[in-house]
Amino acid sequence: MKDGILAIHKPEGISSAGVVARVKRVLGVKKIGHTGTLDPFATGLLLLAVEKATRISRFFLSGSKQYRARVRLGIETDTYDCTGKTVFEADPVIVNALSPEVVRAVVAQFIGCQEQIPPSFSALKHEGQPLYKLARKGVMIQKPPRNIEIFSICVDQMDLPEFEINVHCSGGTYIRSLAYDIGKKLGCGAHLSGLCRTRSSAFDLDNSVALDVLERMTPEEIEPYILPMSECLGFLPSVQVTSALEKKISYGQKLSKEEIEPQLPLDSVPDSIIRLVDSSNQLLALIEPDKALPIYNYCCVFTS
Repeated sequence: MKDGILAIHKPEGISSAGVVARVKRVLGVKKIGHTGTLDPFATGLLLLAVEKATRISRFFLSGSKQYRARVRLGIETDTYDCTGKTVFEADPVIVNALSPEVVRAVVAQFIGCQEQIPPSFSALKHEGQPLYKLARKGVMIQKPPRNIEIFSICVDQMDLPEFEINVHCSGGTYIRSLAYDIGKKLGCGAHLSGLCRTRSSAFDLDNSVALDVLERMTPEEIEPYILPMSECLGFLPSVQVTSALEKKISYGQKLSKEEIEPQLPLDSVPDSIIRLVDSSNQLLALIEPDKALPIYNYCCVFTS
């Protein structure tokens, strides 16, 4: 089984860890990890890193995401979504007075850079414990606000008190918190009643494979769905190394800037992490420039 990223269409009612366990059994491999969780009630794109690709997961955790989300006005829950307990219910008169125009105008106000407070029911940790485990015990920990960016957001369908939004946002954005904040701004409260991740970094839901379909496939049939590591990291500048450099990489020897920089693409970003590939475009290593010396340091090496 080759190393790379496998795009799964996660069904409702299973955790991301549950998906990892099921795919691991099908593939019969030792290492699989997801590159960003989806809540059990959510559906959509879940990227799984297979074998050596687990070492590049961090490049996708921070990548931008796109979602199709359903928001229910008038009810707040402790989890900010449909799985939680109701903690506030607005007067129906207030909810019924909201017009589609007002809702669209308020939703549009969330475009741009902003601070967002993560929900207490989340996988973030406090003193080594996931917040959701503490919250289930009645210990509600509120983390400080985090900087996020909403690149675009628009109302797709509206049947008040529910409506659907399409959101393109930075990594680390909680759509549950977004729904909660929209409800606060409208003055009636809200929670997330449905969620589907449609895109993550350069991966699209249309190119994923459904979990139940994958479980009926053989490892040989699955392999074409696993995108090789070098292709997954196509957003990073690439240098095809000589056999001499490939040997140095295999021994973990330092690479000078003189050996690398003349081969960099003209439009490469300064100080960017660089892919080193062989003549077959197989990923050999990821390197980054040293801040003090005229050399490159290794982030990951995949030759062994």
